Amino acid sequence: MITGSQPRPDDKSGPKPSVPYWHLWTDDTGISHQAQCALTDYQLKGVGAADPQWNNKLQTASSTVVFTVQPVGWVGDWHENPAPQWIVVLSGRWWIESMDGTRIEQGPGEFSFGEDQGCTETDGKKGHRSGTIGHEPAVLMTVQLHVDPRHQPCHIT
Repeated sequence: MITGSQPRPDDKSGPKPSVPYWHLWTDDTGISHQAQCALTDYQLKGVGAADPQWNNKLQTASSTVVFTVQPVGWVGDWHENPAPQWIVVLSGRWWIESMDGTRIEQGPGEFSFGEDQGCTETDGKKGHRSGTIGHEPAVLMTVQLHVDPRHQPCHIT
């Protein structure tokens, strides 16, 4: 759900948005956690001749875009994300469990930032587990950033 601050009376653009996402991150002891964060650093700008829209331009980096289709019943046992990456659910549902026991579920339009690199194996767990929910595949789009991970929750706004 997108939320925002109160608009000015003459402002047709609406309130400045706050868009939620989940951040899978690793602490200094090598344990993965998940935090509910929000993208809030929006600027009202037009693109070309289009009317102004809210834009949140994140860091510029080389990246790789990967589309995945996870079959019904798919489970990805304990692993780390291959790189810091945005993961957007296009269709279906999936779950993600971090080493601290937090489990979230996401559906179409929801997204997360996977940054659990550098975990330390503890009790047979390293990184996160994930899997599909329900009777249809989960279709995901990932944008893998070619950057070093930061071990700090919600550092992307």
